[in-house]
Order: sequence, then structure tokens, then C-alpha cells
Amino acid sequence: MDIDLGLPGTRAETRVVVAMSGGVDSSVVAGLLKRAGYDVVGVTLQLYDHGAAVHRSGSCCAGRDIHDARRVAEQLEIPHYVLDYESRFREAVIQPFAESYAAGETPVPCISCNQTVKFSDLLGTARQLGAAAMATGHYVRSAGVNGKQALFRPVDLDRDQSYFLFATTQEQLNFLRFPLGGLTKPETRELAREFGLSVAEKQDSQDICFVPQGRYTDIVEKLKPEAVQPGNIVHIDGSVLGRHEGVINYTIGQRRGLGIASSAPLFVIRLDASRAEVVVGPREALGTRLVSLRAFNWLGDEDLSTTERLEIPVFARVRSTRPPVPAMLVVANGEASVNLSEAETGVAPGQACVLYDDDSAGARILGGGTIVSRKSAAELVSRRSAA
Repeated sequence: MDIDLGLPGTRAETRVVVAMSGGVDSSVVAGLLKRAGYDVVGVTLQLYDHGAAVHRSGSCCAGRDIHDARRVAEQLEIPHYVLDYESRFREAVIQPFAESYAAGETPVPCISCNQTVKFSDLLGTARQLGAAAMATGHYVRSAGVNGKQALFRPVDLDRDQSYFLFATTQEQLNFLRFPLGGLTKPETRELAREFGLSVAEKQDSQDICFVPQGRYTDIVEKLKPEAVQPGNIVHIDGSVLGRHEGVINYTIGQRRGLGIASSAPLFVIRLDASRAEVVVGPREALGTRLVSLRAFNWLGDEDLSTTERLEIPVFARVRSTRPPVPAMLVVANGEASVNLSEAETGVAPGQACVLYDDDSAGARILGGGTIVSRKSAAELVSRRSAA
């Protein structure tokens, strides 16, 4: 297959920086662009002290990955650089991650990493290297729409990474390219074998890269020890059911491991870090119909700068593992919120709400924001009745 990035000039004179993580996806991107005739430069980021994760499978950006990226670059005969972004990554991703968890939220660090380190800092470095574009191994598609690049879900919805890219700005999107958006994962691996790449059978990354063994509480306790306070486990009716050793040990929707006895199943409904309370209740109390957003990013065609209240039909995704569902985006007084057509469970502050123009494989990503708060159907009815 031939990859055309839609850039002016001859391919041989068009430099493209490829963000190489050391995995099969970004390695195939580098191979495809090299075969297509572009002037390819590979860049790998060293993001954290990877000593504890050098030989751990299922991680990304570890010492093994840097070695693998370098080896692939040698096989493809392209220049390769390793950039030390440890301090920036700690400041822009790890520290906010710990602060968010300590505040009772459930953050998604891959989103902030793309938003800051990869698509801001690294993109700036790519420009300094004289690149006309930067390419990554993400499974999304981009294409020109009305004179600008638009973002779309990929062909392989099992690999869809659009949920983690909603915060990409229009300026960044115009510079970025995603060559794997039209491929399935098996097709990508077959290309890796065709190129003879050493990473063709390498396992995909699964964990949060800077959290050894998946124990995120260790990171929070280390960076925010004052946030680990014991407190009460409280039923939504106000009754105290037990004690806990810190809200960071719980997540919205959790049922097992609550350490309390009850005749009926109870779930974590809300985390109140200011009062050190874990609030529990029945499953029906988990249903969310309205989410308020912060750090809202809009990639659609509509102009949201007006002072008037706008209501735009969209499809919303409140978890990376959930499909987009019909919803209404409401923008008023500079604030964005989303009304879901049906209640969604397990929605937590700190997660993302990502918006699409429909729920198909060809859906366009319209933007999104970080969930600040959520309200159930019962709360909305109560609020309307009180009004």
C-alpha cells in the first residue's frame, strides 16, 4: 500500500517525524513512510525513570521500548533520536494524575500525555527539525474537510483510539498524520512481518506506563501522602456503614472490596475527597444523564464563540470501552455540558466525554472535555421539580 500524506512538494524533500514508541504500530508507520519515499526521522521519548519497568511486558515507553525503536530505525535505515522528556512528563502528566486521584477523580493520563508532551512539546521539536508533518501509530483517521484536517474513527473499531485524542487542537491536527487509520491490527502486524521488523510479534502495551504492576495508589501515596486520609463509608441516605483507608483506593461503580456488610449489593456512587467520604448506594444510583465539562475542546464546524445558548445533537462517549450514544451538547456562558439520551453507569469526574457526529465507523470526532460533575436522572427530576 502507498501512503500519501497530502503534503506539498516532492516526497523525497518532505521530512516527516515519526513518534516511535518501540511498538509494532509506530514502527510500521515509519516503514510505510520510508517505503513511500518520504524523508523520515524517528523520535522516541524517554518519559520516566524506567528502571522498574525495563523488562515488564505490557508497558510502554520503558527501556526495552527505546531499544526496540532504535533497532527498528536501524533496520529501516532512518535517523533516530531519543529525547529526554522526563521532567516535562512528570510535571505535565504524573503530578496532575496524582492530584486528580487525590481529589476523588479518575483521570486518564494518556489523554494529558497526548495533549501536552506528545502533541505539544514533541510536535514543536518536529517543527524545529524541519518536518512538514508528524506521524503517529494511533488508530484514528484524518482527512481534509473545508480546508482543514478533521479527525475520524478508524476502520478497526476494536483499536479505536479517538477517545484519547479529543483534546488535539485544530493547529496540532493540521500538522499530524495517522497512517494506520485505514488498517486493521492484523494487517499492521502483517506489514511488520513484510518489512522484517524485529517487533512484528511484540505484545501491545496495556498498563499506564509510569505505574509499575498497575498499582496507581503507590504513585498517589508517594506524591500526595497528605491525601491518603481514612474516613467514613456512607450510604446515600446518610447512614455510616463503615470506615476506609483513603478515597484513592476506590473508583466509581466499584462493588467488590468495599469492606462493609449489606443485605443488598452496594456500589461506589461518589467520592468526596474534601470530607474523606466514600458514598455508596444501589446500582440505580449510578445512572448518569448529565455531565458538566472542563477544558472543553471543539473540533466541529459550528462557531461556539457566540454568547447565545447553543444546543447541538451529538453522540457522546463517557468511557473508552463504551460506544457513542445519542446526546445533546449544551454550550452556555462559556460552559459546556452534555445531556445523555439514556443513563450511563460508572461515569466518574476526571474521565473524558468525547463527542462524535454519529456512532458509525466513519464518525467524525467533534471534540470533548474532562468530566467535572455528573447528575443522575433522579437528580435532574428533583432539580426541575424544585424550580
